[in-house]
Amino acid sequence: MGSAVPVQSLEGSTGLLNLFGDATRLRLMALLADDELSVAEIVKVTGLAQSRVSTHLGRLFKAGLLRDRRVGSSTFYQVHPAMPAAAAELWRTVQPTLDDPALREDASRRDVLLEARGEGSWPAAIAGEMERHYSPGRTWQAMVHGLAALLELGDVLDVGCGDGWSASLLAPRSQSYVGVDRSERVLEAAERRAADTTCARGRPRFVQADMEALPFERESFDTVLLFHVLPHAEAPESALAEAARVLRPGGRLAITTVAAHAHEDRTAAFGHRHPGFAPAALEQLLEGAGLEPLQCAVTSRERKKPHFEVVTALARKPGPDGEKKTP
Repeated sequence: MGSAVPVQSLEGSTGLLNLFGDATRLRLMALLADDELSVAEIVKVTGLAQSRVSTHLGRLFKAGLLRDRRVGSSTFYQVHPAMPAAAAELWRTVQPTLDDPALREDASRRDVLLEARGEGSWPAAIAGEMERHYSPGRTWQAMVHGLAALLELGDVLDVGCGDGWSASLLAPRSQSYVGVDRSERVLEAAERRAADTTCARGRPRFVQADMEALPFERESFDTVLLFHVLPHAEAPESALAEAARVLRPGGRLAITTVAAHAHEDRTAAFGHRHPGFAPAALEQLLEGAGLEPLQCAVTSRERKKPHFEVVTALARKPGPDGEKKTP
């Protein structure tokens, strides 16, 4: 004797049919019928936008058709073996009839991904998307510290040094380190943070000053840093001229800054006086300050709207004979 068909109200039946009446949700159900996949893996297999995948997974999970499992920062989904009876009955009817090129391609890509995962080849499973995935200890901060260990910076001037995080990173790779900021409170925090930090020639120093009027002798530093401070300058050309003045011949200026944008309403609250710098415009400013641009390009783009971009620039001060040198 067969099992009784689950009884559903009119509203419940309509909701259930609506749930199964979407091609993307059926596609996800078919993909997750026998295997557990993370959101990132589902996106990679299907090629769908993550927001779209997350929305449909959310509906299926809320209805009890999927179960989830958290592993670190990732969430894995699979068809729930104990989904509501009416949904289970409908799924048993629909699943055997599903046959579509998109589903076959999904299954093929899923099998490749699972094979790589099964071989213990985690990098192979996320090849091409490594920056989006977590693994123990593999963070941007760890990478920055690893790269900083390769540096030999000489005498460093960090303009707009903030509360000392960069000092703790860069001072041990410097002959001397001087941090400059306009805020006395920020500099007090920097002093505390760098209390146990040393350079080759003693402890880092912190000076309250404006980037457009640096209180240092000309040709005092081998490296000048302007990290995310140029939009704060009243006159960016003056700030770059000052950086060039205090650089020794052959010394380098490194800059990171937000790229040109049309979202002053967002950046004004952070004290920005300029709406960023296009690479070509920044190159002109560097040349106007008597420096030789070696690199000037957009190097990153934020994922969240309004998708601010960051320009990274590196410039060198010509040697004593005025001749520009290539890197």
